[in-house]
Amino acid sequence: MRYITTDDAPPTPLRGIADHSWHVRGLCHGMTPEDADEIFFPKPRDHQAIAEAKSLCGRCPVKRECFTHALDNAIKDGIWGGLTEAERRPWHAKVNARLDYARVRAAFAGRDVHLSDAERAAVTRHAYVRGWTPERLAHTLQLDLDYARDLMREAAHAVADRDRYWDLYDSQDEPTTAPDQSRDDEDEDEPASSPVTRQVHTHALIAALGKASQSGSQAA
Repeated sequence: MRYITTDDAPPTPLRGIADHSWHVRGLCHGMTPEDADEIFFPKPRDHQAIAEAKSLCGRCPVKRECFTHALDNAIKDGIWGGLTEAERRPWHAKVNARLDYARVRAAFAGRDVHLSDAERAAVTRHAYVRGWTPERLAHTLQLDLDYARDLMREAAHAVADRDRYWDLYDSQDEPTTAPDQSRDDEDEDEPASSPVTRQVHTHALIAALGKASQSGSQAA
């Protein structure tokens, strides 16, 4: 799993939430439930079982899919993808801050992928810019219609703020100080803060999401 803030990475295939086809390629496939529980759900100090599970997972061709499955489904017990509960805890804590635009594009293409809060917000903002209706957003993200309307209103405010501060940035998307912003001498070495995140201003991202949105519409 990668954490990216730009759209310059090549697209990667993403599995839907309900896609468990990777299970059959796991080295643990075919184990009896008793053996699997003993190895992958060991007692906290059963170091022998933990080492055996890690050795098996280390050779498994689908350990990444296994790890992602645990994150996407908030599974915090047992060993998944070769990581114990304690080792996965930091990943679970920050999963809602993940911003992977491959997942955003996949959602526009109609894939049923797990989206973090940040990724869901990115989908909503772009859907608003493209003129989507709340009904279409609700269908795409499988949301309650009233909740989709609330998200669209929040996206409208976010886009309005983006446009309001657009001229504070130069051609390289570097933040500059607002004309009416006064700064104390003691703060001269501090960079000016950005009122909106840099990825909002990435023209390549907007073009890529537009293409994904159009292709998703044609597929529908």
